[in-house]
Amino acid sequence: MKLYLAAAVLMLVLAVHTEAQDEPTLEQRFATFQTQVKEIADDLTEKTKTTFQKLDESEFATKTKNWFSEQYEKVKQKLSESFN
Repeated sequence: MKLYLAAAVLMLVLAVHTEAQDEPTLEQRFATFQTQVKEIADDLTEKTKTTFQKLDESEFATKTKNWFSEQYEKVKQKLSESFN
């Protein structure tokens, strides 16, 4: 009877020891967290860059830039006429 009990306790200890080794250490958790944060930041950077490029190339942005350029040239021309 004692042999069965000793074998059962030994198997239990072995199972607990195996499970304990599978858990990641604190250092491993920080490494995976760092990797995840880097991936999120890279993804966010790429999405932001793409959004600003689309905005810059949009028809509204192009028309607005052209309008401001025309207004600037008109003001510049009027000022040069006034001071000459």
